[in-house]
Amino acid sequence: MLTIAAKEQLINEDIREKEVRLISAEGEQLGIMSSKEALEKAYDADLDLVMISPNANPPVCRIMDYGKYKFEQTKREKEAKKNQKTADVKEVKMSLNIDTNDFNIKVKNAIKFLQNGDKVKVTIRFRRMRELTHVNLGEDLMKRFCDAVAEYGGSDKPSKLEGRNYAVVLSPKK
Repeated sequence: MLTIAAKEQLINEDIREKEVRLISAEGEQLGIMSSKEALEKAYDADLDLVMISPNANPPVCRIMDYGKYKFEQTKREKEAKKNQKTADVKEVKMSLNIDTNDFNIKVKNAIKFLQNGDKVKVTIRFRRMRELTHVNLGEDLMKRFCDAVAEYGGSDKPSKLEGRNYAVVLSPKK
């Protein structure tokens, strides 16, 4: 099927050009003729005259069933949207003084999210202000976490401190 520009096309009486290049419903060139003549041919075939290339010289029109074309186009768009996978952002939160078993569970959950194709935002919370003086401990914990999930995903940007949170977004490997 011939693809037509995304914006709304001119059909039938809306076409105000003097001359148009006409393409039949089967796809063969019928030549250059007046738009009135082209419209009569479309009506004789019990179809619509649709302008598919308004910028050409002369503009190109095609004889087709416009309602059927629009229906098929929306059906294709719905099918493409249905097949499209949206990546969710899941969040894993930790504190600075996390225990090893808790850390391993957080890593396991992050790996599960990455395997499902979701992005994972890893956040280390500094709960007290005195913990913020030891940002290097947070960096070490984040590096340890990223190394643990490196087989399944990695970060595009380096981790950064956002207020009291130290965060990074991990993307799944293809």
